[in-house]
Amino acid sequence: KLAGTDLPILVEGESGAGKGVFARWIHAHSPRRAEAFIKVHCPALPPMLLESDLFGYEQGVFGGALKLKVGRLEEARRGTLFLDGVSELDPDLQAKFLRLLQDGRFTRIGGSEDRPTNARIICSTRGSLAGQVEADEFRKDLFYRINAVHLRLPPLRMRLADIPAISDFLLEAFGRKYGVPARPFSAELMRLLQASAWPGNIRQLENVVRRYVVLGCDEESVTAELLNETRPDPLSAVASRGPVALKKVVRERVREQERRIILRTLHSHHWNRKETAQALGISYQALLYKMRQDQLSQQRTDETTQQDLYVIPPGTNHPGYVN
Repeated sequence: KLAGTDLPILVEGESGAGKGVFARWIHAHSPRRAEAFIKVHCPALPPMLLESDLFGYEQGVFGGALKLKVGRLEEARRGTLFLDGVSELDPDLQAKFLRLLQDGRFTRIGGSEDRPTNARIICSTRGSLAGQVEADEFRKDLFYRINAVHLRLPPLRMRLADIPAISDFLLEAFGRKYGVPARPFSAELMRLLQASAWPGNIRQLENVVRRYVVLGCDEESVTAELLNETRPDPLSAVASRGPVALKKVVRERVREQERRIILRTLHSHHWNRKETAQALGISYQALLYKMRQDQLSQQRTDETTQQDLYVIPPGTNHPGYVN
């Protein structure tokens, strides 16, 4: 539905969640598919360079401007302009970009001629742009211009059921790229992939699959990396309190390991507690007790922020609901 329109789109999501891939998909399935797709990574350039990159400049307008430069807006023409990290635009550039969206016209730096543009605008940001508006760090009028359609891409840890399909796609793609047959992941490794937290999201999964293919489909290297993804060692806090009994140290270590195993198993079964209890080989009541003991009933995961949680009324039959 969105691909067939010209509405500006604001995509929010964590780093590596696939915002750029989503923008390219929209362009590739739109009537503009034969035109250019131009990506501008806003945080990569200081304001002055970013302005000249976007709008272009006339010859001789400043030192080093030996010839006319066509900006990214002109390159996009009737295609799509993707502003990655739009929250990094400085106030002056925000004002200039607002005028572009309002009038559909812009002026090169040092120029006097208004130039039309018909490029579709897709913007992305890692954080909450609405929060920056409330903090007076981003123009409200510009926010409403680029926010005609707002989409939030969930992090990979909230899309664990997608991991097999994404992995298969990446295995095939990297197999072709490096000219090697890519053996599918074993069931055991796939379960581990679906039980991982993925702080780097799909970009991290992409690197894992790439390394797996390049190293001759060696599952041990992937398994070792995923199993080493732990939170800060609880024993460091124990040691900071001075000498303690060995039994206490072991007990805290075992409890932390047990908590991690339960958490990962809950993730891999989409927080279905009955399936999790069966997978762990314990009773349903025992699982509920351990979840209460470790306060897992109060949160879906330490790495999951409040904005990632679904607000669902009690009694709703949904895999993400936790009493």
